[in-house]
Amino acid sequence: MKFDQIKELKDEKFRRLTGVRKGTFSKMVDILRKADGLKKSKGGRKNKLNLEEQLLMVLEYSNNVGNRYNQINFITCSTAMLISLN
Repeated sequence: MKFDQIKELKDEKFRRLTGVRKGTFSKMVDILRKADGLKKSKGGRKNKLNLEEQLLMVLEYSNNVGNRYNQINFITCSTAMLISLN
């Protein structure tokens, strides 16, 4: 999902999708801008994605990895319980 699409969302829906509040997201982008400015002060090519898109991609990925881990952990525990019942 693109940042342009989600920046208009209400705070709760934004947090549910990204895992952080809009204010926290803005602070994270500010920190990334400073770091990117220091990195690019020596030169380099432009980013293909803007910083908001990059951060959004990382947050969505980390949320999905956490969900996948919980699903796998749940399945493993459920399987272990079924095996122990037999």
